[in-house]
Amino acid sequence: MSEAPHITFDLDRPGVSTGHLVVPKGADCEALSLPVFSCNKGEGPSLLITGGNHGNELEGPIVARRLVEWLPEAQRCGRIIIVPEINPLAVQAWTRNTPIDGKNLNRLFPGRSDGSVSERIADAISRLLLPMVDTIFDLHSFGPTWDFPPSVITHPFADVDLMTKTLRLSAAFKLPVTLLWEHNETAGMFDTWAHSQGKVFICTEFGGGLVGAEALAIYEAGVRNGLIALGLIEGKAEYPVFRQQKSGQSLETHPSDQLKSPAPGIFEPRCSVLDEVKQGDLIGILHRMDSLPADSIDIRAPTTSIVCGIRSGAYVQGNEEVAFLARPVPL
Repeated sequence: MSEAPHITFDLDRPGVSTGHLVVPKGADCEALSLPVFSCNKGEGPSLLITGGNHGNELEGPIVARRLVEWLPEAQRCGRIIIVPEINPLAVQAWTRNTPIDGKNLNRLFPGRSDGSVSERIADAISRLLLPMVDTIFDLHSFGPTWDFPPSVITHPFADVDLMTKTLRLSAAFKLPVTLLWEHNETAGMFDTWAHSQGKVFICTEFGGGLVGAEALAIYEAGVRNGLIALGLIEGKAEYPVFRQQKSGQSLETHPSDQLKSPAPGIFEPRCSVLDEVKQGDLIGILHRMDSLPADSIDIRAPTTSIVCGIRSGAYVQGNEEVAFLARPVPL
């Protein structure tokens, strides 16, 4: 390595500062310079906001850059660090994974200084940014091929006190859904590593499909609510209007709630997100393409539940997810 990862300015400098997080070059590519914004107004909470973890989820980078426009005037205390695109290679290629090494950045934390470019990005963030903050907002979306409600998602973990803080802050975003997601793929995830360091980590899933102005306004309002809850800005938190409603609900989902395609074909959705379905209700239809005529395959709800996410009309492979179901968190 020609150099260690570094930030081109002093994060402890008062006021607004901008510069770059430099990820060193390796055998696979040259060094990367990730733009960094910092607004340091003294005592108070310290927050890191990141977007672009997955390159085909552009709502996060857009909202992060919107924040940069108004935070210097609105912020009253504490420190906020914003890195709009932590994986610029994937963002430029509009791919979930990093195109150079084919790896999912969100499965590689805390990274490796001598690893591939994705591992070097994770290492730089873990070493230089995480120690500076006590809370992280990592801004994701469900990507262009899904319909999904604006949500805050967290995975169950063992630290009861940290879990309670995380759920309380998640609800403060006042997005339509707060989702407790029991996930099988937690090794190497950004939130898993941050939790191990005692950090409060908020993962947003900013809907899916088209990136439109109305949706972006909802996402920005949710982040603003989170900043108000932390005491970093002043204001009154309100539920944004989503599909003509101003409310939120807490749901939970498990691996068994993932509905998968029984075969390759075109998936036709037959319901919408937040629809309540009963056992046996039609979720969608899988149209086989290997012959004409061909029998379509009904995909039905295995239990009474709520549709949390559904695939847009698309060609899917066999055993590929087409819907996520959920249910209210028991009181």
